[in-house]
Amino acid sequence: MADPARITAYPDGPFLVRGEVDLRDAADRPIPKNRRTVALCRCGLSTIKPFCDGTHKAAGFRTDD
Repeated sequence: MADPARITAYPDGPFLVRGEVDLRDAADRPIPKNRRTVALCRCGLSTIKPFCDGTHKAAGFRTDD
């Protein structure tokens, strides 16, 4: 049985996506997922979008509580 998808908003950081999920870009093309857990950029500044590269820390990205 496949792991159910679970998305967690990391405080002041990315969305952590765990489990079986089909990631797709705006043109509906599959985005390869090479790990069971991936971090998706939420600040919009990552150089490896849609994945997080940690840029949010240097940029001072903050989320609402």
